[in-house]
Amino acid sequence: MKNDSIESPPQWLLLIHQLPPKPDYFRVKVNRRLRKIGARLLKNSVYVLPRSDEGLEDFQWLAREIAADGGEATVCEASFLEGITDKEITAMFDPPGEPQATETDYTGRTWVTREGAKVDRMASAWLIRRFIDEKARFKFVPAKGYRPASGELRFDMYEGEFTHEGDACTFETLLTRFSLDDRALRQISEIVHDVDLKDEKFERPEAAGFALVIEGIARTYKDDAERLERSAPIFEDLFRQFRRA
Repeated sequence: MKNDSIESPPQWLLLIHQLPPKPDYFRVKVNRRLRKIGARLLKNSVYVLPRSDEGLEDFQWLAREIAADGGEATVCEASFLEGITDKEITAMFDPPGEPQATETDYTGRTWVTREGAKVDRMASAWLIRRFIDEKARFKFVPAKGYRPASGELRFDMYEGEFTHEGDACTFETLLTRFSLDDRALRQISEIVHDVDLKDEKFERPEAAGFALVIEGIARTYKDDAERLERSAPIFEDLFRQFRRA
């Protein structure tokens, strides 16, 4: 019997790259180009664009530049079957504006992370409750061996749904995945990145002082819930200051 069904063409374009560790400016240049063409970070140096002739041309030109400077890059068409839905990817490309929660699926969830919260987990927890899931509940577990219960979301931990991707810390990953395109949040993300990864990527002058504040909270409060409670007003004040500036 003849099958008259026609498979839908792939909806997405992917750029998968591997950049040389040096020079540092090359990675910065590539990241700027990706932001300029509107690509979104999917995971571990995998970037996505909606399928279009213009998007394909942008990715192809960038792939050639990466290869010319000693890196590796592959451009492909893709359809997603598991792990992330078309709806979630489409949400990444919503027009920028005031930060807001993007999916009702993320309301009132249990967000799981490692015990011993430091700057990235403190900042991410503030971001989650402030802009993604105002009814979020947080759970702290050992770094290894934890199997999430149904409906739980893991952040800043191995194999978590939201964690480090490429050279981005978890806070940066959350901004990208939830399309929180806000200048004040980006400035906070740069500080969090420099403190957490210690690579001076953004050379934020506030990083050293902010690291001392976070370390002071961690030394004073052993309970992770207390660490989140004490650090949240600091991130809120920082956000409001950058907004006014």
